[in-house]
Amino acid sequence: MSRETEKPTPMETVLATLDLETIEMNLFRGNSPQVGWQRVFGGQVIGQALMAAQRTVEGDRFAHSLHAYFMLPGDPSVPILYQVDRLRDGSSFNTRRVLAIQHGKAIFALTASFQVDEPGFEHQGDMPDVPMPEALMDEEQIKARYIVHAPENVRRYWAGRRAIEIRPVSIESYFSRSQPSQKQNIWVRLTGPVPDDRLYQKAVLAYLSDMTLLDVALNAHGTSVLDPSIQVASLDHAMWFHRPFKLDDWLLYSQESPSASGARGFTRGSLFTRSGVLIASVAQEGLIRKKAND
Repeated sequence: MSRETEKPTPMETVLATLDLETIEMNLFRGNSPQVGWQRVFGGQVIGQALMAAQRTVEGDRFAHSLHAYFMLPGDPSVPILYQVDRLRDGSSFNTRRVLAIQHGKAIFALTASFQVDEPGFEHQGDMPDVPMPEALMDEEQIKARYIVHAPENVRRYWAGRRAIEIRPVSIESYFSRSQPSQKQNIWVRLTGPVPDDRLYQKAVLAYLSDMTLLDVALNAHGTSVLDPSIQVASLDHAMWFHRPFKLDDWLLYSQESPSASGARGFTRGSLFTRSGVLIASVAQEGLIRKKAND
């Protein structure tokens, strides 16, 4: 079979999803991969909206922060329109607001700020002292040991090929939830190459940042997003890009959940390179509630 007739890899599918179609100035269209989900993955909408905003900014300005709200579930069967408002173009900073629209309604809103590269003061927090990913189980070992006896919905989630490989540092607590904790550390790695382009690098990192983050809020209560009795959905998402980075190696996603109340869980995450460089910080609040009995 020639490469032209092969199915795209999961990473190629993610990149194609982020490569928006330009309809008109400040107006873009994005499609969703048909993977059988009933709603669009939140990280996809974040990444697409950031890509739309980036395409309206001069090439020497890069996103340093984004703040977003999820308002309605995305429908994966129809395209999403992204409308960009150019709120400010300054000498050093630019601000963009993006509205994602489906079926005539706003489903998501994002505001992003961009800045020219500048030198300045430097400091960062320390990366947690955890085992390197090579010392942990890979996904095939995880499937063989844990997934074979897991509930059907868990097996289905892990069965397919994915663009992002994860290796939880504490595999026992990640799957058994027998030791509830408000903190967790997960190594993440892309399963395919990403263009050496800061626009794509940031959009893919934004896509990745929505993965596993709400897990830690549920883990604190001995449950998980794979529990069919739990309703889980991202409500808002904020992200700060601290330093330029490459996505060609493992990243440590260090996560914590300082609070849960009012059927909402609050989480924070820090993304470190293998060498301990803090490249991004994330904060998210999500809906976490028990489903009503039928």
